[in-house]
This record gives sequence, C-alpha cells and structure tokens, in this order.
Amino acid sequence: MEEASTAPDLDEGDPSSTVLDLTSYQLHDLDSVELPPNLTELDLTSNRLSTLDPRIGHLSHLKKLSLRQNLITDAAVEPLSSWNALSSLEDLVLRDNQLRKIPDVSIFKTLLVFDVSFNEITLLHGLSRVSNTLKELYVSKNEVTKIEEIDHFHQLHILELGSNKLRVMENFENLTNLQELWLGRNRIKVVNLCGLTCIKKISLQSNRLTTMTGFEGCIALEELYLSHNGITKMEGLSSLVNLRVLDVSSNKLTSVDDILNLTQLEDLWLNDNQIESLEGIAEAVAGSREKLTTIYLENNPCAKSTNYATILREIFPNIQQIDSYVFS
Repeated sequence: MEEASTAPDLDEGDPSSTVLDLTSYQLHDLDSVELPPNLTELDLTSNRLSTLDPRIGHLSHLKKLSLRQNLITDAAVEPLSSWNALSSLEDLVLRDNQLRKIPDVSIFKTLLVFDVSFNEITLLHGLSRVSNTLKELYVSKNEVTKIEEIDHFHQLHILELGSNKLRVMENFENLTNLQELWLGRNRIKVVNLCGLTCIKKISLQSNRLTTMTGFEGCIALEELYLSHNGITKMEGLSSLVNLRVLDVSSNKLTSVDDILNLTQLEDLWLNDNQIESLEGIAEAVAGSREKLTTIYLENNPCAKSTNYATILREIFPNIQQIDSYVFS
C-alpha cells in the first residue's frame, strides 16, 4: 500500500474541512491528497516533504501553515515568496528542516507567528522583511551569532533565540511590548535588557553569567531562569516585586540574599549550589514565606542537615514541594 493512501480524503464542499492535519503520515509529496480551497489551517508536521506543492499557493483562506519536521531547503521554500494568494497567512512554521537562511516571507502582511527553529541558520539577515505585525518569533537551535534586524517588531510578545552562539544581548530597545525573552544555551556574559520594562519572563539558563545584575528595571518580571551559570551572589532582585518563579540552580551561590521584597514568590530553585546552612533562610525569604509553595535546595551542603525537610516546612507553612518530594 502506498504511504499517501493513508491520508484523509476530504470533501471540498464540507464546511468542516477547513482544517487539514496530515501530521506523521510520512508523505514524500501531496500528489494523492486533496486540498480543499477553503482550508484555513494546513498541518504537514513530521512528513518527508522536500518540495512545496504548488496547490498550496492557491489556498487564499489559509491562516496557518506548518511544515515542521520535513526536508525543506532554502531552494524548496523559495516559491512561498511569490504566492500572492497566501498574503493573509498569520502563522508559518518551518521548524526542524534544512534551512540555512531566513526565507523571504515579506508577502505575508499580517504574519503573527514565525518559527524557523531547529535549522542551520547562521544570520538573522532577512528578518527586516518580516511584517511588523509579528507577535511570536522562534529562531532557537540554530547557529546565529548576532541579534539583528528586529528593531521593527514593536508588537512582538515572544522572542526565542535559545541554543545559538550569541555572546551579546543587543537591539531590544524597540521591543516595547515584549513579554517573553528566551536566550538559554548561548554564550552571554553580561545582562543588557535595553530598557525592557514590560517583560514578564526571561531565560538565560546555561550561559556564562557571573552576576545577577541587570534585571533591576524589569519590575513587571514574573519568571526568571538563570540556572547553569557561574553566579556567585544573589543581587539586583529587590525591585522585582512581581516575581513568582526564580531559578538560580546550578550556580556558585553560598547564601540566599536580596529576595526579602519578593512577596509574590511561589517557586524558588536553589539546588546544586554551595549553600552551607539553613540559618538565615527564614529571614531571607520572610516576605514570601506564606506564598512559597515549592523550594529546591538539594545538592547543597545544607540539604544534609538533620531534619532538613522539617525545618523547611516550619519556615514555609504552605509549602507543597521540597526538592522532588511532593506533600499530599
């Protein structure tokens, strides 16, 4: 039996067939697949496509197109730039393919989501042609060395640049609506948020930070992830009064400091550091002792203390989880 014969045969006149999901059919082409002209969503995730079926270019109602996890190259994606009928596309996913550069998607004037993660892209050249309507941009797990051509994304809410080769945080000044910034697994040594005062989530896990300074102006921040760095001291946190999650695990901390003002803190990850004693922790977290529900301190010298868990439960009356142990 041919692989393509497992694909659903849709009735073009069926109003319910505006969404076509062909995920994991292992298709090499779409020759035996019917593409109703009224499609609004086409999901081709996890197939073996190496070219784009020209019929896709006539789907004038299409809003979402996913080509995730295929065999699409730069040459194969080129036809997209001339398919005028798709100009109202809002969500384009090219994640996990064989792209070496940012494709030309300037034809999409109302693009909201653009995902080119898990490719082989080395430069962000081409982002300047992406619509300024964009709200989510994903370029993680590539070979990018510099943050550039993002100045016009005034509406951007999510920027994902994790697992690249970035050394410098830059060019964020115009991203005034940015809510989430993901920069884990890069080579960043210094925090520079360029005035991102509205940001709510930041990840700089697995970088080369040695200090926590640089977040002081991010007063709207709710989640901060800084694990697997070389940070030696907790500092610059007192102004982050909206912080709910703080992850500074796998660093070089010897004490818990500068979080007294964090009255909204719910999750505190301090595991795999060098914190010697539980003494002083009650005072350090006095502002959030009622709010805190999860704390990780395992793989610190203090976690070997007698009655370690009992002491923490006395400090935090509403604690639900200590390390991997969840209280029923």
